[in-house]
Amino acid sequence: MEISKRQEGNIMVLKLTGRLDLASGTTLKQNMKELFEKSVTSIHLNLEDVEFINSSGLGTLVSIMKEVRLLKGRLTLSNLASYVQEIFDITQLSHIFEIYTTEEEALASFQAVVSN
Repeated sequence: MEISKRQEGNIMVLKLTGRLDLASGTTLKQNMKELFEKSVTSIHLNLEDVEFINSSGLGTLVSIMKEVRLLKGRLTLSNLASYVQEIFDITQLSHIFEIYTTEEEALASFQAVVSN
């Protein structure tokens, strides 16, 4: 899996490419740990190019979500392929995560929260 990062205001955007499984999940968790150590807690994951996700990958995302919530931060997801969205729906994780159709909608939602 490839992980590209960019800053959008106070939000760290990570674009994931490839497979999200046990091996890549460990890499993703390490990347997130580094962000948390820098007090980055507004995070968006663009999953547009995630071609495969399994239970280990889902577990990684749940673990990241729990950590973000403990730090009083916010995590959003966007651009889920229909196959990935279906897995989130089947596992009921679509009720736990903030999932947006596009990255732009997700990033705009951070601004909406700030202005309320």
